[in-house]
Amino acid sequence: MKKVFFCCCPSLSPSRETASFYLLSVLIALYMLAGAAIFSSLERPAELKAHQLWETRLRDFSHEHNISCEELKSLLRHYEEARTAGIRTKQGRALWDIPGAFYFVGTVVSTIGFGVTAPSTVTGKVLLVFYGLLGCSATILFFNLFLERVITLLSLLIFWCHRRTGHSGLEGRASDVNKNEEWKPSVYQVTLILFVVVLLVACGAASLYSTMEGWTYMESLYFCFVAFSTVGFGDFVSGQREHHENTWAYQVANCLLMLLGVCCTYSLFNTISVIIKQGLNWMLRTMACINCQRCSLQGCKVG
Repeated sequence: MKKVFFCCCPSLSPSRETASFYLLSVLIALYMLAGAAIFSSLERPAELKAHQLWETRLRDFSHEHNISCEELKSLLRHYEEARTAGIRTKQGRALWDIPGAFYFVGTVVSTIGFGVTAPSTVTGKVLLVFYGLLGCSATILFFNLFLERVITLLSLLIFWCHRRTGHSGLEGRASDVNKNEEWKPSVYQVTLILFVVVLLVACGAASLYSTMEGWTYMESLYFCFVAFSTVGFGDFVSGQREHHENTWAYQVANCLLMLLGVCCTYSLFNTISVIIKQGLNWMLRTMACINCQRCSLQGCKVG
């Protein structure tokens, strides 16, 4: 339903959906600016300290081994290029065997994109464009179908719990049946259940990753959020150690946890977006009421 806001100029006022879009754009921009300020204040000092430490180590190494800094930096640039092909100072598992390539395409179609593995050939880069176009589209469809089934299952579960907690007396049965037919689960209830499910999956996965990868539990939880939300920074990547080539059970568990975590987190994001939209509509109604009251006061003064 579209309603007209701003009673002073109804012909120029936008529809509710358009107003929600503009308001959300402004709020996202403000949210990003606030996040940039916070993370800059937290991370910028560490970045400057790391730069100073690196320059000191570079000068010391150059002086100790009688190598010019330019030659050393040239070697490091070549190494940065070699990292794309999977070259590491510490030996890890093969990146482009069948299991490694399967892990790579999984990060592509799920849009995680850790960045640890990337095609280095021109043919591979061109193929990736078309492969990702179809694969990402199909995966988004899969996520949407998964979301529909999760919402249906949770709605039935909540409805069953609602009926179980209802009155069972003979006098109130007719009214209870009518209430149950009209009753629908709240988006807040569904969001809460999804949040608990995502939390349980993340905590269980973090226990596995902290054991297999040697990370702390907090690092494992951080990795779970980055991976399940498909942000995929690449600072932590699971299953890349050399001894993981022979742990097939862990590789399978890792893929299943990734799939389950991404699906559940995608569903949670969708329900949260519904709540955000409800908040935007409330803000717009509040602004419209304030504006109408102001117009009424102005009309009274003119009269």
